[in-house]
Parts: sequence; C-alpha cells; structure tokens
Amino acid sequence: MASKTVSEHSGVSTKVKRKFFSSRDWAGYILSAPLIIGILGFAVYPMVAAFIMSFQRTANSLTGDWVGLRNYVYVIGDSLFWKAVYNTFYMGVLSVILGVSLSFILATLIHNVPWLRWKNFFKGVYFLPNVVSLVATSILFTLLFNPGQGGILNFFLGFFGVEPIGWFTDPSVARFSIVLMTLWGMLGYNTIIFIAALTSVPRDLYEAAEVDGANWFKKWFYITIPYLRPIIVFMVIMGTISAMKRFTDVWLIGGTAGNPAGSLMTAVLYIYRNAFLSSQMGVATAASYLLFIMILVLTVSLLLLNRRSNFD
Repeated sequence: MASKTVSEHSGVSTKVKRKFFSSRDWAGYILSAPLIIGILGFAVYPMVAAFIMSFQRTANSLTGDWVGLRNYVYVIGDSLFWKAVYNTFYMGVLSVILGVSLSFILATLIHNVPWLRWKNFFKGVYFLPNVVSLVATSILFTLLFNPGQGGILNFFLGFFGVEPIGWFTDPSVARFSIVLMTLWGMLGYNTIIFIAALTSVPRDLYEAAEVDGANWFKKWFYITIPYLRPIIVFMVIMGTISAMKRFTDVWLIGGTAGNPAGSLMTAVLYIYRNAFLSSQMGVATAASYLLFIMILVLTVSLLLLNRRSNFD
C-alpha cells in the first residue's frame, strides 16, 4: 500500500497515454495543411534561399559562385548603405515618436467627448486616411507639396508672406515632408487602437483619484499612461518595424535614386536598387539580413526596456 503513487490514490491512471497523431486529429491537420504549406513555401523557403544567396556572387543570375562574407563586407563598407540607414532611422524615429504621441492625445480627447454621435464622427474622420492606399497618398501629397506656386500648401503660405518651400525638392526638408505624410496616414489607425484601449481602464481608478483631489492632467499622466503602457510599447514596436521597411512612398516621390540628393534613400530602396537595377542579388540579400538584424535588435531592446521598467 505504501508503494502506491499519488495518482493511484487519486484514482487517475498514469498508463493512459494519448497518441500524438490520433484519428480525430487528422481533420485539423488536413485543414491546416494549405496554410502550413503556404508558410513553408512563401516565407520559410525564401528566407533560407536568401540567406544562402547572401554568400554568393549572383550578377545577372540567381545562382553564382560562393564568396563567403564578401557581400556583407561590401555592404558594410558602402557609404550609400549607411546613408540609407541614417535616412531610414531619421524618418522612422520622427514618425514613431510624433505618430504615437499625437494619436494617443487625439484618442484621449475623442474618448472624453460626451456625445456619442460626435465621438463616432471624429473616429471616422481620423480613420479615413487609413483606407487610402499609400500610392494615392503619395500622389496626393505630391500635389499638396508642389514646390512652386501651384502647390496647395505653398499657395496658402503665400498669403502670410512665406516663400515657396521645396517640400520634396529641398534635401533639408524632404525627409520631414515624408514624416508629415506618414503622420497623416498612420494617425487614424493608432487613434482607433488607443480609443479601444482607453475603454479598458477601470473607472474606479479615476474616481479614487478624484477623491484625492487629482485634476484631469494628473489622472491622465499617473493613471491612463501607466495603465496603457503595454499598448504604447506595442504601437512603438509595430511603428518601428514599419518605419524600417519604408519603400513605397519614397520610391514614388524620390525615384530609385532617393532624390533630392539621396535624402529619401532608405535601406529597402537600397536593397531594391542592388537587386533589380544592378542585378546584384547577393549584395541585396546581404543588406536584407543586415536590416533584419537591426530590426531584431531594436525590437528586443524595446521589449527589454519595457520589462525592466515594469520591474522598477
């Protein structure tokens, strides 16, 4: 009796072991097979093939001689690559900081609107740019930011005596113009996410703060922001990943050269130039994996920073 296990005393048999592949599981495996095959064929295989190709010289073909780390050495030593990385970080950091901050403030204001109809109206107005394609947005802002008197924005600025600004033609202004265009497109999505998150904040916290004499700013700063910090970190991470992959808008506005004067050259545009204009697929894939490492380091750093602040 003393040798009986705890499971025997509890009436649970330890001899029954479920098979990994049971007959009733085959339906699930069959239904999920197309998705698994698609992931393997269109995600895993291209990643592995690109990694192998990054160690090859592939001029004018998809197969070439093994060159080891030469492609990585070339990319690291290429000043154009680091200029593209700088431009990417410049536009990305400004887009994320301004985009997340402004959308959080807008979400707070809309959430506090007392009338439901007006609240829904503002939600629709701010989310509307999100349904517009990036191509259409780029064309729209090209007309809006036309450097001459024909540009709508410069036309209105002329009433205040401001000289026409080369929004997309002046290298010192072009990157910030892209940031403004990005803000217009991303504010709606971020605002809707934050509005949904604000509804999850317990009302009891605000009522307790009101009893202690806290004003609206203290409630927003000491309750709303800390409570929604995981959502804020999520939005920052997703915005960072998206900003590091910037391509369509700068390609449509600045072309493959990233004009004006290469100020709109991004890391992905650099990869595109080497892959499809110079037919240097090995160099392009090496740059792709260097960009992947940068995004990975940024993402992990943000997660660790958030985790450390939680412990503090």
